Amino acid sequence: MLLEKRSMPITPPLSELWRAMPPVIATHALAAGYSLLCGLWLLARRRRGDGLHRGLGVSWMLAMAVTALGSFWIQSQGHLSWIHLLSLLTLIGLGQNLYALRHGRRRMHYKAVRGMMIGLGVAFVFTLSPDRILGHWLWAQW
Repeated sequence: MLLEKRSMPITPPLSELWRAMPPVIATHALAAGYSLLCGLWLLARRRRGDGLHRGLGVSWMLAMAVTALGSFWIQSQGHLSWIHLLSLLTLIGLGQNLYALRHGRRRMHYKAVRGMMIGLGVAFVFTLSPDRILGHWLWAQW
């Protein structure tokens, strides 16, 4: 019995896609990826408030700020989209988080971080859409 040969879609390797990416998108992607991984790790970690938590927390806040601010330079057809509301909410959440940390309001801090992580997760899911750079690359591999 002869097996049919399936044609595989031709897509560039991720390294080529990465090199072809505009710097603002590459920076945004790196900062968002770091924010997602670091944030999940910090939330899953049992010890809180120690030096490692604080140090990684500061780097997470900076990466979230880079992600949110950088998104305003990434526009579809010259316009901001509804997803940019997440960036605005993230910037508000970062301010709320900083206020909570300065005033020892742990519950407010937790809620702000949790809200920003949910928003980051939503943005990540939409990044996997076939009309986005990462989603296009990912789905073309299948």
